[in-house]
Amino acid sequence: MKKIRIIQLVAVVFFTVSGGPYGLEPLLGFAGQHGALLLLLLTPLCWDIPAIFTVLELNSMMPVTGGYYKWVKYALGTRWGFYEGWWTWLYTFVDLAIYPVLFVTYLGYFVPDINAYQRYFICLAFIWSSAGLNILGIVPVGKVSLILGAIVLTPFVILVGLAFYHHTGGLTLPSPSLKGITLPSLGMALYTVMWNCLGWDNTTTYAEEVENPIRSYLVSTLSAFALVIVVYFLVIWVSQLSGINAAKLSNEGFPVLGEVISGRWLGALIAIGGMASAIGIYASVLLSVSRVPMVMAEDELLPAKLNKRHKRFKTPYISIIVCSVVVSGMVLWGFTDLLIIDVTIYGAGLALEYIALIRLRIKEPETHRPFKIPLGIPGLCIGLIFPVTVYVIALAGAFSSAKGAVAAALFAIGLLLSAGRLWRIIGWYKRIRTKPS
Repeated sequence: MKKIRIIQLVAVVFFTVSGGPYGLEPLLGFAGQHGALLLLLLTPLCWDIPAIFTVLELNSMMPVTGGYYKWVKYALGTRWGFYEGWWTWLYTFVDLAIYPVLFVTYLGYFVPDINAYQRYFICLAFIWSSAGLNILGIVPVGKVSLILGAIVLTPFVILVGLAFYHHTGGLTLPSPSLKGITLPSLGMALYTVMWNCLGWDNTTTYAEEVENPIRSYLVSTLSAFALVIVVYFLVIWVSQLSGINAAKLSNEGFPVLGEVISGRWLGALIAIGGMASAIGIYASVLLSVSRVPMVMAEDELLPAKLNKRHKRFKTPYISIIVCSVVVSGMVLWGFTDLLIIDVTIYGAGLALEYIALIRLRIKEPETHRPFKIPLGIPGLCIGLIFPVTVYVIALAGAFSSAKGAVAAALFAIGLLLSAGRLWRIIGWYKRIRTKPS
């Protein structure tokens, strides 16, 4: 089996967690001129850094196919491993459903009169083309991600360069403040940033398909994180310097910012980048999630057919097809609802990974960890207060928002609770199957 190299892994990690600043457009409307950049810096520090370090340490201990599912199962037992795998599978279905819709949204810049039926069939073509690419294997996904990465980033390099060149009022930063931001707006601002920076653990599910995985993940993850934060900061800063109306940016996306800076040609480039971003994110996330049901099937926690590999490409093609079928039915949801459900379920799964980290520090303190967070157990516990706080504030903001946001949050909690019910069904089925006739 061919293995992916560092440069390709950087591109895949970038698309798994980001894919460019597309999706950040509502941030100025939620957080205002003085809160947007502040939240854009503080949220990754409190939300992403603990996740990244946790992933790097656990992956250095166990660089295996299945990643986070295997870590949680090893540290906390099969039941919690199942919860982790099930929750992550659910959140990824929701996450994947966002990107075909975003693709059609940016396509609408060139073809504004797409009706509902056409939108749906374009989404289906998007979903199943990405499924075909994933069935070909991790190396083709990595190569395509490199090309798409260039298409995504080039328009924003041009945008930032032209914005700074033409701006005559001085490159000042607004004073940072959250004053005047209501809890619902703060919650949605946090959800927006969190969604644009999640998925670091997803990149570990195919660790056995990566050359020199421990070093490769360390280099690629830190490189991708630096790239993501720099791009996000510069693009939101340029949005503020341009004086663009926050509602207009939220409704029409970054292509309209390109038009403000340099005309329709730049808007078109950014729209093309948006389509490339949607393709790259979808293909990369599908690559990660398709490995989880495969290893869960090996443990007899999901149907055995999900473990079936393609004869030629050795990829879990049944798992890929099942994921694609589910997502085909979920693209009809609204973006905001999907975002809330996505982040809420992801946060619960991430919490289990934090618990697994601390549990393994207690249970196996002498086990070799090529990468180890330079904190003892008390320090780790204190450090985890930050992501938990961000998560709770975001969820509280959703519950204090409009009825639609509350419904989405409650639906996400219902999906989380489904893991316990399904675990009991699996236990009942195993008892029935092994019972003597």
